[in-house]
Amino acid sequence: MTTAPQVLLVTDREHEEGEPGHEVLDEALAERGIPSRWAVWDDPFVDWSEPKIVAVRSTWDYDTRLPDFLGWAGSIGPSLLHGVEVFRWNTDKSYLLDLVQLSNVPVVPTTLADNLVNLRAAIGRVRPAVVKPRVGAGGRGIVVVYDSETWLPVDKGPWVVQPLVESVMTDGEESVFVINGHPVSQLRKVAGSQDFRVHEEYGGTSYNTPLMHDTALLAAEAVAATTEILGCEIVYARVDMMRLEGRLVVSEVEVTEPGLYLDLMPENAALFADAIAARL
Repeated sequence: MTTAPQVLLVTDREHEEGEPGHEVLDEALAERGIPSRWAVWDDPFVDWSEPKIVAVRSTWDYDTRLPDFLGWAGSIGPSLLHGVEVFRWNTDKSYLLDLVQLSNVPVVPTTLADNLVNLRAAIGRVRPAVVKPRVGAGGRGIVVVYDSETWLPVDKGPWVVQPLVESVMTDGEESVFVINGHPVSQLRKVAGSQDFRVHEEYGGTSYNTPLMHDTALLAAEAVAATTEILGCEIVYARVDMMRLEGRLVVSEVEVTEPGLYLDLMPENAALFADAIAARL
């Protein structure tokens, strides 16, 4: 007789078995006596009412189907950690403005652009500019623009425009994992020689590094601000940051589907499992 899962870990069809390194998380949950399994978020045959906890992990296709994803999240109910309103806020990069305006968290300077006129004007103020889709994942659709007069976007927007932070090519980007409100581990991601993006699929490399004092403080501040803005407990998050003119600034606060990098940082599995166990 198969034990019904207490926890469903949510993924997409490309990562049907789980996020990279998922075996250590599966084992950590099993060691705590927590039956769990991975489920694809748009699988019509999954009974989402069955588990006590539904935890979104690797739904990395949400950006191409955001209305469907939010519709799914809205149908789950209180068993879904964080919940649909958190996802609605966090999947639109305009949330960075909330962090700085409502909580004074230092972020990469960010401008919103809804049309081509505003986009060109925003690029002209910060050239070279990084242009991103407001809803995007995995570095998709991000470009560096040097000339706003001749460049044309390939997508219809809306966008966010940020200055190119040169340090990402040398010092890289720091990612701090915050679980149960506490910064617990740190990853450094460095861009490759042929691209400014730090993602592995674009030539970037990631390293497990010691947790630093200043990055831990900023990560804790960013997650506390997110909690205050949303009025919701943030069980797990990843805060990405970089140095702009020598100052640490937040580039992302991932609370929807933050990769735990379990293949590089297996220690995150036990911490995540403890957070789940505490809520059962």
